[in-house]
Amino acid sequence: MSPNQTSPANGDRPLRTKGAVKRARRKLTKDDVTVVEESLLKRAVAAAALGNAMEWFDFGIFAYLTVTISQVFLPKGDPAANVVATFGFFAAAFIVRPIGGAVFGPIGDRIGRQKVLALTMILMAAGTLMIGLIPSYQTIGFWAPVLLLVARFVQGFSTGGEYGGAATFIAEYSPDKRRGFMGSWLEFGTLAGYVLGASIVTGLQFGLSEDALLSWGWRIPFIVAGPLGLIGLYLRLKLEETPAFQKQQEQAAERESQKTPFLRLFAENWRSLLICIGLVLVFNVTDYMLLSYMPTYLEQNLGQNATFGLILIVIVMILMMVVITFGGRLSDRFGRRPVLAAGCIGFFLLSWPSLKLVQSGTGVGVFFGLLILGLVLVTFTSTMPSTLPALFPTIIRYGALAIAFNVSVSLFGGTTPLATSALINAAKDAGLGWAEDIPAFYLMIAAVIGLVAVYFTKETAATPLMGSGPTVAHEDEIAAVIEDYNDPESDLAQSDWAKDFSTSEIPVISGDAPTSGGERTEPTGS
Repeated sequence: MSPNQTSPANGDRPLRTKGAVKRARRKLTKDDVTVVEESLLKRAVAAAALGNAMEWFDFGIFAYLTVTISQVFLPKGDPAANVVATFGFFAAAFIVRPIGGAVFGPIGDRIGRQKVLALTMILMAAGTLMIGLIPSYQTIGFWAPVLLLVARFVQGFSTGGEYGGAATFIAEYSPDKRRGFMGSWLEFGTLAGYVLGASIVTGLQFGLSEDALLSWGWRIPFIVAGPLGLIGLYLRLKLEETPAFQKQQEQAAERESQKTPFLRLFAENWRSLLICIGLVLVFNVTDYMLLSYMPTYLEQNLGQNATFGLILIVIVMILMMVVITFGGRLSDRFGRRPVLAAGCIGFFLLSWPSLKLVQSGTGVGVFFGLLILGLVLVTFTSTMPSTLPALFPTIIRYGALAIAFNVSVSLFGGTTPLATSALINAAKDAGLGWAEDIPAFYLMIAAVIGLVAVYFTKETAATPLMGSGPTVAHEDEIAAVIEDYNDPESDLAQSDWAKDFSTSEIPVISGDAPTSGGERTEPTGS
């Protein structure tokens, strides 16, 4: 019996010897290559990004109204303590995010990405609308902060399944050579949601008196979440399932190996999980420090007008939106690791000088300090949506990414405003002269951790996703991909994906006829 024949004894898998693995090299055929039409690709990316924008509009307005919410839902007391307590409500949503990721992620791997993304949209809109309808502390007392906490839990649970699903959705639709560019549109949507939320809050602060804002004005952006959620739901229900997931489902019906328990597959990818947690840590600490905490820092610690800080953040985010897709293109051309490493080094070297510009108090100094941080942050926002999904195979991509992402965000990212605010207050109470510099030190520590994670990250630019075949945008690209695969000196042939694919025992997709035992025989040509 040859090494690649099916054993009559077990009748379920091809038998191979170590020598056979070295000799056999699986052929790449046109049936292994997925072609995604440009119109379908654009529609999928746009819908995922728009839906993500609406999710983060809902989540962001809470951060921008922190000071106002502390006055509405908490008893009168020390304003600084109330702000810290309100950041506690902000952080509370992150407590349940890993639970949401653990629930929605595996479901998304089992029944599909599109269905779960529609559900997360409904829950986020409902939680945000609930905040806008809760009576104040003066009206219902103790129950006001309790209901606020419940609403934040709903938001956090929903968000637990959002980013991992949206990043997975776009990554699995994108051609291999354009995954960085396409993925950058996801964070474009995130910034758009933040900009919309910050713009509405800024308009309310500018156009309403303080009494009007406290009594009813602050509720407007939360109530707007209801109709926005319906729009997002419509867009996501119109999406088709990703090609990678569809092929995965076809294969699951054909071979027993796809029934491997999720927890076992999860455990086998522990290195990727740790790398993901490290990358997400630096990404989200910097993200929440700049986009969520800085407006409050400017108001509470530097005595700036609340509207002034929000306007500057909005301008910085708009400029980030202008350049973010260029960052995605750079990662496609030069690789994910160089772009991410540049971001980590940038934050380590520039965080303290940037914060000093912010502390200068002048409009120009504050703006350029925030702008430097924002432009360095673009190295992460433009590249992470294509880097993180590529860490995991298709069969557990949504679940593993959702869990690792949300564990990291919950422990480190979402707690950034709370931890930074509390550390500054503690340092001031201790009479430390560098208390106001704590945000910079926080960013520098995150940058070091992120750089370690980048070091252990494998380069995945321009290569297929684990567990999937190559993906291209046009039929005429198929021949070039097969030619690259057959050239042992090409980047594709030397990639980790090609090594796994060429020696895999069971094809990802094969045009060969199944054997009588119901399994496909393995191609053995070189």
